[in-house]
Amino acid sequence: MTIHREGYKTIAITALIFGLFNVVSFTFLSASIPWLALALFVITLGLFLFIVSFFRIPNRAFTINDKQIICPADGKVVVIEEVTEVEYFKDKRIQVSIFMSPANVHVNRNPMSGEVIYNQYHRGKYLVAWHPKSSTENERWSMVTRNSYGEILYKQIAGALAKRICNYTKVGQQVKQGDEYGFIKFGSRVDVLLPLTARVKVTLNQVVKGGVTVLASWE
Repeated sequence: MTIHREGYKTIAITALIFGLFNVVSFTFLSASIPWLALALFVITLGLFLFIVSFFRIPNRAFTINDKQIICPADGKVVVIEEVTEVEYFKDKRIQVSIFMSPANVHVNRNPMSGEVIYNQYHRGKYLVAWHPKSSTENERWSMVTRNSYGEILYKQIAGALAKRICNYTKVGQQVKQGDEYGFIKFGSRVDVLLPLTARVKVTLNQVVKGGVTVLASWE
């Protein structure tokens, strides 16, 4: 396991606060109320370790198959439905949404190999990530990738806690299935818009792993 580069600054600041807080705590409390100083140390240590774990990148064997579309994120499948996509395709698509809790790995990975033909950041609200309108009203970053099998649109969507979406791609770039394309800080959601001919392989409420779980297959 390694730590994502987006976490270096946050972890450093958190470590500094953790250290200073406990120096003050033990200085003023250890003699008179030692149990309280110890309790505060354990609580703040737990919070610090949680921040570190949020930016973890676990070692995994990725699923690579051009005939399949792989989950772009860790989390739980909260939506599988036919929708009218209004941003790019402007037609009916199958939407599969993955909710990422703060405890999930937050690295986003390319669900397929191909060329990025659309990449657009949208300012917006910070509704809770499972809210139906979060797909169209929240801050989000949309991209479309195309290969010989077809095109899919996928969106990084900010939630109530997510205040920064990172996307490392640009139009014209060739991306590889399983490679990292972005990161979302502190709770969020990823939507994948598939053609109606795609065969969805996940089920509602299924827990999935980014870069590993097969989301759908081309037909």
